[in-house]
Amino acid sequence: MQTANVAPPGAPEPWRDPEAEPYVRIIGVTKRYGATVAVDDVSLDIYRGELFCLLGGSGSGKTTLLRMLAGFERPDQGRILIDGQDVAAVPPYARPVNMMFQSYALFPHMTVAQNVAFGLRMEGLPRAEIAARVGAMLDLVRLTGLERRRPHELSGGQRQRVALARSLVKRPKLLLLDEPLGALDKSLREQTQFELVNIQERTGITFIMVTHDQEEAMTMATRLAVMHHGYLAQVGTPAEVYEYPQTRLVAEFLGTANVFEGIVTKAGATGALVESTEFDAVFESDTDPPKPVGARVFVAVRPEKMRVRKAAEGERAGTNRLVGAVRDIAYYGDFFMFVVDLPDGRSVRVSQPNLARVTELPITWGDRVAVDWPPLATVVLPE
Repeated sequence: MQTANVAPPGAPEPWRDPEAEPYVRIIGVTKRYGATVAVDDVSLDIYRGELFCLLGGSGSGKTTLLRMLAGFERPDQGRILIDGQDVAAVPPYARPVNMMFQSYALFPHMTVAQNVAFGLRMEGLPRAEIAARVGAMLDLVRLTGLERRRPHELSGGQRQRVALARSLVKRPKLLLLDEPLGALDKSLREQTQFELVNIQERTGITFIMVTHDQEEAMTMATRLAVMHHGYLAQVGTPAEVYEYPQTRLVAEFLGTANVFEGIVTKAGATGALVESTEFDAVFESDTDPPKPVGARVFVAVRPEKMRVRKAAEGERAGTNRLVGAVRDIAYYGDFFMFVVDLPDGRSVRVSQPNLARVTELPITWGDRVAVDWPPLATVVLPE
């Protein structure tokens, strides 16, 4: 199955097309609660058919932004347009939007079919049409045969799919999902991620999902926005944001990063050199740095892009090379994580894939090791 964020060759990417019309436009939106700014002058374009993810920690503003899209909150300033319509004055029930809550909010006294049909019954649709649409939706979410069960007779994953079917059966232009997989255990959550992506691709409905789970966002989203203290720290595809973070905050929030401080000593189209201000080392990057020669910057290197080996006799730190002693080794099954202490007291994390069945590692606790990486793994950050 193809996940949404790893598009097949030739897949459309409307956000790269200057002529493409955004399906959802958030323009200069701000929301305050007293002295607290929950959403701070956010502008964002989302395109038809995207599975877009708002990613952030508690208090980042992601849920408040989602509730403003749903109409449960009104912005203090700014505009929200859905399919060209300004929805600022449109009440929640009249918007072409549906929302799936983390709790699922299923009616415990109703069967699966009755839960899914509830919104259609409130609209007064004919019984035959309701039955046909409910049947098609239950088939889509693979719940055919469970129509007569009640929520307490279902697994967590099945209840999640009932809530999704109820949200989709009204054929909204936009589906909002608030931590939709948060109530599931890890293995079921991973399985459901693929199911949810598949359903979104088959229906073509635009999804906007809120999550604090980085892996969930990376796996499912066509694009994501990292939110922090009410503002957008960075927007892009999962690969863009992970491989090319624009700030130290994003580098450290999304995944794991070793971050160092230094001064730019070379800048240009052929790459950059950054001299460490913390220890005797130089960092080489293959891209032009965001600041000129002489500027203070940060350097980020992902643990999986580093290589650890036993240091040669007398080997010292150099360009994209650090030397230290192994303090900790963690075994994760598919990879090892090494924590290497440097002479200045800092430590770096290096992950190595577990490519063979080994019970004894060539590197162990206390070994003196060298950690090195290629220039393409070095990301220079302005702040």
